Amino acid sequence: MICYGPAVLDLSDELADAYSEVFSAPPWNEGEETIRQFALRLQADSRRTGFRTAFAQSATGIDGFATGWLTPRTFPRDRAYGQVTAQLGRQRVRELLIGALEIDELAVRPHARGTGTGRALLAEITADAPDDRAWLLTARVATDTVATYRRLGWHEVTPLPDTQNGVVVFLAPNHPSA
Repeated sequence: MICYGPAVLDLSDELADAYSEVFSAPPWNEGEETIRQFALRLQADSRRTGFRTAFAQSATGIDGFATGWLTPRTFPRDRAYGQVTAQLGRQRVRELLIGALEIDELAVRPHARGTGTGRALLAEITADAPDDRAWLLTARVATDTVATYRRLGWHEVTPLPDTQNGVVVFLAPNHPSA
C-alpha cells in the first residue's frame, strides 16, 4: 500500500516500531535517541514535496516500509548529503538527483526478509518517480544492503576520483542516467 503526505502519521507508531527493530540491529546499531528522532523526522518529512510511504503489512503488523520525497533544488547539507556531494560533485548531484525521487528509508523486518518485500516496496514507491528518476544512499559498511540493491538492479554511482567515503549512492534500475 502507499500513502502520500501527512496521512502516514496515522501509522507513525507502527513505522517507528519497525524502524527500531531494523535499525537497532547490526550493521546500523542505532541507539534509542536516533530511533526516537525517526518519529520526529517523519512528522517533518511528511510535509516535504512529493512525500510518500509504501508499506507492507500482514497479520503481525507492518512488515516493512519505504519513505521518499522529491529531492529539492537546493540540495541539503545535513545528514549524509555532504558526503553525497563530496563523492559526486555538484554538477552530477544536479544532473542525477535534483528533482528525482529520493528514497530516504527502506526497512524490512527480519521475519519478512527474503520474501520479496523489499523489492515490492521499492517498486511501489518508485512507480511514479518523475521520468523514472529515483535514487537512494546507504552506508558502505552495510555490505549485505549494498549487495541487495545491486541484486535488485540498482546502479551504483561511481565516485569521483579519491572521493569515496562512507556512503554508496544508487540510481533506480530505470533511471535514465543509470
